[in-house]
Amino acid sequence: MVEQPSSKRPGGAEPPAAIHRRSHARARDLERYAGLFAARTRAMRSSAMRDLMEITARPEVISLAGGLPDTSTFPPQSFAAQMTRIAQESSAQALQYGPTEGFAETKRCIREVMRAEGMDPDPEDVIVTTGGQQAIDLVAKTLIDPGDVVIAEAPTYPGAVPVFSSYEARTLQVEVDEDGMRISELEALLDRLAADRLRPKLIYSVPSFQNPAGVSMSADRRRRLVEVARERELLVVEDNPYGLLRYEGSAEQPLYELDGGDYVLYIGTFSKILSPGIRLGWLCAPPPVMEKVVLGKQATDLCTSTLTQYFVREYFAEGRWLTYIADLREIYRARRDAMLDALESFFPAQASWSRPEGGLFCWATLPSYIDTTDLLAKALRENVAFVPGAAAFVDGRGGSSMRLNFSGSNEDQIREGIRRIGRVITEQVELYERITNVPPASSASRPGAAGLREGSSQAATATGDPSSARIRPGAAGLGEASTGGGSVVPFRRSDA
Repeated sequence: MVEQPSSKRPGGAEPPAAIHRRSHARARDLERYAGLFAARTRAMRSSAMRDLMEITARPEVISLAGGLPDTSTFPPQSFAAQMTRIAQESSAQALQYGPTEGFAETKRCIREVMRAEGMDPDPEDVIVTTGGQQAIDLVAKTLIDPGDVVIAEAPTYPGAVPVFSSYEARTLQVEVDEDGMRISELEALLDRLAADRLRPKLIYSVPSFQNPAGVSMSADRRRRLVEVARERELLVVEDNPYGLLRYEGSAEQPLYELDGGDYVLYIGTFSKILSPGIRLGWLCAPPPVMEKVVLGKQATDLCTSTLTQYFVREYFAEGRWLTYIADLREIYRARRDAMLDALESFFPAQASWSRPEGGLFCWATLPSYIDTTDLLAKALRENVAFVPGAAAFVDGRGGSSMRLNFSGSNEDQIREGIRRIGRVITEQVELYERITNVPPASSASRPGAAGLREGSSQAATATGDPSSARIRPGAAGLGEASTGGGSVVPFRRSDA
């Protein structure tokens, strides 16, 4: 009789659960589980940034993908001192549950941050959340039923797309140019929806140093957006993680300040000005909305981490937070400049990109025959990563664009990362030109614009039909498609 191998590990321990789980990958088991899933799971989308985290964590990979602040800039001695004070003076309270809405001390810190941008919310209108991402989720949970219309920018924050999809929203996108969301296009969309007796549940915007485009909404458009919200009684969700990270130019008023907190819900976070690891953000909303948000948060996680709220309290008590942000601005300004210089040096003449005045991202657009999802696979073989542009759309656009982060890598890494990406792009452009006999473009022909590059389709339009010679079939790029059809140029100033 053949002895069967024991299923137990030495000492009688059961084998790891992962060994048991492997059998569940069989097709029959997958079908069985599929019948148990909620219908909403069919609409769920993966986060492009999360998908890349495991790969970009490898030390050999230069990641220009995630929106990573440089946490190495936070003084370790300050961190140690703050945590020591908590341990010595408040350990019992810091390890206990807290109120769902957040501690009053945390709200005082939040109001201090918001006052730096001209806002001063009522503490009762503020709830402390587990990062800004949870604030987006709580707003969606509170407002969206399956099939409801949500309006977002095009492109929009890639982390918002999975949230709206999870709640089965019908997301419509309004194009941005170098002055942010095109409000005239928004109003035309609202008119079409009204004619169909449809009222959007919310308009989602990142007006300052937009993620992923890097552009900021002009003062005139901000005022008009708030007017539209009031005239039509619509809610606007202002997501503002980067407002204090300005490197040049003059600050614009936040939508929340212009509105006074009636129709604008405001999302903030400590992730970009302190640390994403503490997972601390906030939401400001009028009382009727806040009441429902609190119920939604109670059902999600009861309360935001008490320990990290105590950490923020200790951090702000030192009185150096504005100095720390000023230091971050200098570091990130230099890295942004390094990225812009590298793009000029290493990207081909057919490419264009934004020139952000703040925030963490540049948005680059390539000829329409290049698919950046396919390009990412090639770039990863060169140990460099970015976020493909399609992650910022819900309708197939963005296939020829990419988001590039400059805050999480030093200047030498940024230059090398852009050089590697540029080499892969150049190979694709040269292949296309050989296939189609298109004359090579020179860097002198690259269009320029104040604060933003525009135009990226010379090679694509030279033959009339770029799809006939597309290197890889893919979605239309940002510069060649819009919700209403036709042809547009990304980020061109065209309306107020």
